[in-house]
Amino acid sequence: MKRKGILIILDGLGDRPIEELGGKTALEYANTPNMDKLAKMGILGQQDPIVPGKPAGSDTAHLAIFGYDPYQTYRGRGFFEALGVGLDLDEDDLAFRVNFATIENGIITDRRAGRISTEEAHELAKAIQENVKLPVEFIFVGATGHRAVLVLKGMASGYKVGENDPHVEGKPPHEFEYGDEESKKVVEILEEFVEKAHKVLEHHQINEKRKKEGKPVANYLLIRGAGTYPNIPMKFTKQWKVKAAAVVATALVKGVARAIGFDVYTPEGATGEYNTDAMAKAKAVVELLKDYDFIFLHFKPTDAAGHDNNPKKKVEMIERADEMIGYIVESIDLENTVIAITGDHSTPCEVKNHSGDPVPLLIVGGGVRADYTESFGERECMRGGIGRVRGKYIVPIIMDLMGRTEKFGA
Repeated sequence: MKRKGILIILDGLGDRPIEELGGKTALEYANTPNMDKLAKMGILGQQDPIVPGKPAGSDTAHLAIFGYDPYQTYRGRGFFEALGVGLDLDEDDLAFRVNFATIENGIITDRRAGRISTEEAHELAKAIQENVKLPVEFIFVGATGHRAVLVLKGMASGYKVGENDPHVEGKPPHEFEYGDEESKKVVEILEEFVEKAHKVLEHHQINEKRKKEGKPVANYLLIRGAGTYPNIPMKFTKQWKVKAAAVVATALVKGVARAIGFDVYTPEGATGEYNTDAMAKAKAVVELLKDYDFIFLHFKPTDAAGHDNNPKKKVEMIERADEMIGYIVESIDLENTVIAITGDHSTPCEVKNHSGDPVPLLIVGGGVRADYTESFGERECMRGGIGRVRGKYIVPIIMDLMGRTEKFGA
């Protein structure tokens, strides 16, 4: 029997016990009647996106969960960011991820420029593209929120470059490092680009307005994640013989989905930020399931709350995700559908970054052998029937339940 499948990734879902929440994690503390109901109907477990104890980036984690070995496939984050904003690049292009940031007296005071809006970032990026001249052709566009993408055309051979992002506030930008002469040329271009962009940003009307409102200005660029064309041996859609769609707002994850063969949709109102329209995503999933075999739904704000060390906000975002999931479940035939809910990695509030903690996993739907778990949370997942598995096994488990796998041997 062939079923349809839905993979829901609540970015940064996993956490550690939080004193502010009475020793519970955000997922355990949150009011999640829909996911708890699914937990009783399905089977729980834990998954390590790459290997136990290894913090994973969102890019490598998603690659691993979709069944690709990130150590073989991954060639830097920047290229996925570029694909995610809709750029069609050549194999000799070099792409970077960029943060709009705030610098004061040579010190980075906010790495995300107060989490400026996507609209502001796009307008600032346009000003830089129009007013900065470099010795090579380049593309600079806004992505989601404070993020942007830089592409240096024809410079892929100079990919061995470092970054100027100190990764913490209160320090000056790093100097770009390089590994060979080709990369040295790229570093010289990046230094020129950052300096010229700073001059454009310093007195832009958006920043003048932000100053008056007492908000951090977006007057500096932090550049990292040099990336070239990823090594994708076979598209996901060809490997599993399915028609697949992704409902995603975040540029990086859009790029991963595009790279492996998904059709990508971003509903109006889906931003990847705290204000994202979760129900617009839910409605898109229900509609797309009519025409597609496999749907991937990505929800970003849970991760942002972990990075911001804001447990109550993470609880709020998990509860919003639960409403989104409730709408989907009520609108589909669960007996003829398999749903998996997990995160791409853990982003504990106390860490304010990704950690190597295992991630909660729930699988429910037609064909699933239910265990005896009662709710969806980290400690309950330790009791689940799936046990603790590597992220690369999630899709094969789903596909087997969907009736899409082939027997090995006679």
